[in-house]
Parts: sequence; structure tokens; C-alpha cells
Amino acid sequence: MRARIRQGLRSSTRQQGGRRRRAASAAAAVAIGVMTLGALAPPAASASDSAAASAAAAVRPDAVQQALNALVRDDGMPAALASVQDRNGRTRTYTAGVGDLTTGSKVPRDGQVRIGSNTKAFTAVVVLQLAGEGKIGLDASVDTYLPGLVRGEGIDGRRITVRQLLQHTSGLPDYGIHLDDDEIRNRYFEPRELLDIALRYKADAAPGTTWGYSNTNYVLAGLIVQKVTGRPLAEEMDRRIIKRIGLRHTYFPAPGEMTIREPHPQGYHRNPVDGPLRDFTESDPSAGWAAGQLISTNSDLNRFFTALLAGHLLPADQLAEMRTTVPAGTSGLRYGLGLTSRPLSCGGVYWGHGGDIAGYETRGGVTDDGRAANVAVTTIPTDEAATQHVKDAVDRALCG
Repeated sequence: MRARIRQGLRSSTRQQGGRRRRAASAAAAVAIGVMTLGALAPPAASASDSAAASAAAAVRPDAVQQALNALVRDDGMPAALASVQDRNGRTRTYTAGVGDLTTGSKVPRDGQVRIGSNTKAFTAVVVLQLAGEGKIGLDASVDTYLPGLVRGEGIDGRRITVRQLLQHTSGLPDYGIHLDDDEIRNRYFEPRELLDIALRYKADAAPGTTWGYSNTNYVLAGLIVQKVTGRPLAEEMDRRIIKRIGLRHTYFPAPGEMTIREPHPQGYHRNPVDGPLRDFTESDPSAGWAAGQLISTNSDLNRFFTALLAGHLLPADQLAEMRTTVPAGTSGLRYGLGLTSRPLSCGGVYWGHGGDIAGYETRGGVTDDGRAANVAVTTIPTDEAATQHVKDAVDRALCG
């Protein structure tokens, strides 16, 4: 399944520019396919209030719950989870479906999931923090930090800037489309191996000429962090973000760590699209690295994006750089430096990222006035309608 890892690591932009259609047509996408309602019919899906949120949440509890129920009932998701935070920080969590199709066990409330390309927002924050400290220049070339490393057909690290990496305007090819599902599930990849795979192929475009999503950009960003700090990316991310804002359920899996540490729903994968669903919960996430390796919860993602937009992780100048966007397709999505904005049906936009990795999809973000929502499902939809329904669930949570 040669396009699977691209879909697995790509962000909320996966429906843009025909990229998603190529993945699906290659029979490499994780399809929900046609699943019997008997296999998926959940016990009565539920919503519960946090102690502080009783009768005061920003959205009607039934609106989000109904959206999750529909994702299970109509779109074939084994499970759906959500966390919704109002302007005052009060939180509701929701679940629908079953956590394990074999045992029929309940979905853990606010369970951990693999968050895929949401990892890119964390990597970008570390790069921008270092920029604020004067250690990285956004408009410096990649060669400034990794001299001679980035060379290939139409590829020259002397002509690609750090900003272009974070914004996906470098023109670098995506290594992900050349990795096979079953190969990467049990194989550990060093970051340099991922880069070497990409550099076998010619550039997609000249630097700075067009927007094009590529996981390769963030592998290079992670390598730059390690070169500048002299420390592993995982340690920098943990010190600068995770511990700093108290993300108690977020971590960067250690080399060779294939399990998920805390209560979690099982994640499912179908390849080929007409094949049986397989439990893909245990998997080596190293093919994601700086582009997609993190594990977290919906509530922790809300905390992260809320803290980020409130200025608790970046100085004002660097946050402004992060929020400076370019168009990313035709749906109103815009991409900044590891941060996206998407229009809301009730007006305004929300800021976040989103992520897919085999077994899980997460979508969500925060508004400028402090509302936050994240939704996770336990298989990646390849049907455009189901993809839209996940985004609609986020919109419903944020618009109330």
C-alpha cells in the first residue's frame, strides 16, 4: 500500500489538491468500506460533564453527541471521541461506538490516540521558540543548519528556507507516498532514512512557488532542531511544550515503542479498501517522527492549541509569523507555519492542524475567543462524505 503512509501522516489538508484522491485510487487508503451495523452498533453512546461544566457548557450536549453517533451509525467509524471546551475553560467529553470491535468494550472517555500530523504544530512551535531565541532564522536556508545534506534532482538546500519547510512551500517531495503500510508497521526508521527516501525523487516544485503538503519538510525541521540544540527532538518537545503547559497525557513514543500507554480505543485499518478491518493499534510510529509521531488526547490537544493561541508558548512576533497563512486548496483552508485556519459556519475561523495515522484521525482547533474542540475517530475515512462529517462535528462543537 504505497500511498498509505502519506495519508497516515498527512494533516487536515488531505482532501486538497487531488492528493487524497490519488491515495484512495491507489487502493492504499484506510477505507471504512461497508461495515455491518451489527458490528458497529454501539451501546447507548454517552456524554458526561466535567465537574465544573454541569449545565454550563458552551454547546448543547446533544449536538455533539448526535454528530458522533452519526459518525458511528452512518459512516462506519468503530468509535468517535470528542472534547469540547468553552470560553471559560469548562470541558465536556463525549464518546460513541465501541472501543474494541472484538470485545465490545466501552470507549475510554478522553482516551489516548495517535494524533498524526498534529505533531507538526508541536515541531513548528519548537522551531519558532528557537527563532525567538535567535538560534534559528526563518528566512535562513536549510544549508545554514544542515550543510550539504539536502541535494537531489531540482533540490538544493541552499535555496530552501526554514519558513518554506514549516509552510509547505519548499517543493520537496513527500517520502510518505513511497512507504508500504505493512513494512512501516513493524520497522523502525531513523529520520535520515526518511529524508533519504524523499531525496531519491525529483522536486515537486521550485521553492516558494506553490503550496504542497510534504512530511519531508517536518523531518528536516526536526533535524534542524536537533542540530541547533544538540538534544533529541523528543526531549526538546517535552521540555518546551508538554511539561511547560501540563499536557499530562501527551508523549513522544520512545524508539521501538509500539503500544499506547494509557486507556485508549483500538485503532483500525483496512488495506486493500475491500479487505477486512485489521487492528492497527500497535504500530511503530517512527515513520512519522517530527511529522506525525505524538500520542495525546482530545483534551490535551485543546489545552495545547488554547495555550498556543493565547501566547503562552510563543512570543508575539513568532506567534504572528505562525498565523501568517497561504491558501491550501479551495475549501477555505489556509496554512501558516505548522498551523491551519478553517472557516466556521457561524462566522470566523478556528486554528489547529489535524492528523491521520493508520488507525486514527483527529480534527479540531480553537477560536480566537477561546472555544476549543477536538474530535477523534478510530479509522481514517476515505469517503469524502465521511471526511466532511468529521469536520462538521468539529464545526458543530465550536458553533453550538
